[in-house]
Amino acid sequence: MNKHEESFRYGWYCLQLDAHNNSINKGFWPRVERTSEEDAMKIALMHQELSEVLEALRVPEEKSEKISEYTKVEEELADVVIRVMSFAGRYGLRIPDAVVAKMMYNLTRPHKHGKKF
Repeated sequence: MNKHEESFRYGWYCLQLDAHNNSINKGFWPRVERTSEEDAMKIALMHQELSEVLEALRVPEEKSEKISEYTKVEEELADVVIRVMSFAGRYGLRIPDAVVAKMMYNLTRPHKHGKKF
């Protein structure tokens, strides 16, 4: 593991804990037990944030009203990451480890694999 990977993992896990604790404190995780309905709602909220990114891209230079030193696109992408972090924190998911592993795997893939965008 190189120093960048180690820093990324450590930083992510710290922020993941903060994001999830804030979500708990703000009432977004009211139950202790896991339910499929709650999971579905959290995934839908991640999707909603991505839709807000798409909407913000209509005027990509527009400044955020909440964090004025950033654009609306940056703010909405941050919301996506925060929701992912909270979900991962709830279920102990190893997202930063998976990101590093997936990036390493992607290095082995051919150019435009699957002919996607």
